[in-house]
Amino acid sequence: MSRFWSQRTRELDPYVPGEQPKDSQYIKLNTNENPYPPSAQVLQAIQQASNGDLRLYSDPNADELKQTIADYYAVEKNNVFVGNSSDEVLAHTFVALLKHDKPLLFPDISYSFYPVYCRLFGIDYQMIPLSEHFDIRLEDYAIPNGGIIFPNPNAPTGKALDLPTIEAFLQQHPDSVIVIDEAYVDFGADTAIALVKQYNNLLVTQTFSKSRSLAGLRVGFAVGDAELIAGLERVKNSFHPYALSREAIAGASASIKDTESFESNRQKIIKTRERITPLLEQLGFSVIPSSANFVFAKPPAGYTAEQLYQQLKQQNILVRYFNAPRIDEYLRITIGTDDEMDALLQTLRTIQT
Repeated sequence: MSRFWSQRTRELDPYVPGEQPKDSQYIKLNTNENPYPPSAQVLQAIQQASNGDLRLYSDPNADELKQTIADYYAVEKNNVFVGNSSDEVLAHTFVALLKHDKPLLFPDISYSFYPVYCRLFGIDYQMIPLSEHFDIRLEDYAIPNGGIIFPNPNAPTGKALDLPTIEAFLQQHPDSVIVIDEAYVDFGADTAIALVKQYNNLLVTQTFSKSRSLAGLRVGFAVGDAELIAGLERVKNSFHPYALSREAIAGASASIKDTESFESNRQKIIKTRERITPLLEQLGFSVIPSSANFVFAKPPAGYTAEQLYQQLKQQNILVRYFNAPRIDEYLRITIGTDDEMDALLQTLRTIQT
């Protein structure tokens, strides 16, 4: 460690992203990227934004994108916040809305960035264990808290809560901010954005990286009560006022408007997931029912998750293995194209023979 590091830096245990190989030899089923490219409309919008105006700063308020999102979800523009990826949106959320005297609550099996942010920003937190079947249970959160955050669908399990349960959370904790991280909501769950008008303690975050095929553009957003959004803006403008580039604003706006391409790709991924799940089960995997663009699967008897991860990597197929308590017996497998998933199945059959 450098002698120039601050004590806070020394204490950090950074988030570790999935492998991103520099060559294209691998079938990448490890980082939940969309296997289908952005539409021609989105690419055209990005190209048109890449002109001589790049010498000028982008709109710090990203009004075009905010209004497009507001129109799509039938909310007001002041209910929308945008940022450079949903991770940045979440970071601002932790600082603006979730740093209080009482601990922040989130599941023990969840997005591993949550405890990283808590340590980075000095936020007290408590991880609430999922049930033995990896369920989030409302009654487990009936304790004093400074806020609650969880993904829906959850990651890496892929399990989702229905809207009545989310509404029960909001009613149970009227004095706490409830953050629903909807990175994977478009693949099988119902968005809680419809509840924003009724509950001023609800913030919903989403990303353009998964269902909208724009992981490389880095765009995320949040929808919530105007006062919650004002808090996020206050933090963002104390840190990074020009968060989104001209290309990002244009491309993300075009993506929201291009509903036909979005629906087509989304449905293809859902269909492939539903096809692949029973085929994995036929190979002896135990697969948790998923509402996301991945499945969480326990390998058949005779194979450890780590062993199978390594064997697949040797065959140029990347999946995600988590060396962590309670989930180290599982692999998270991103849903790719039908051809990619067929290659995975064939490789697994070969390994088992």
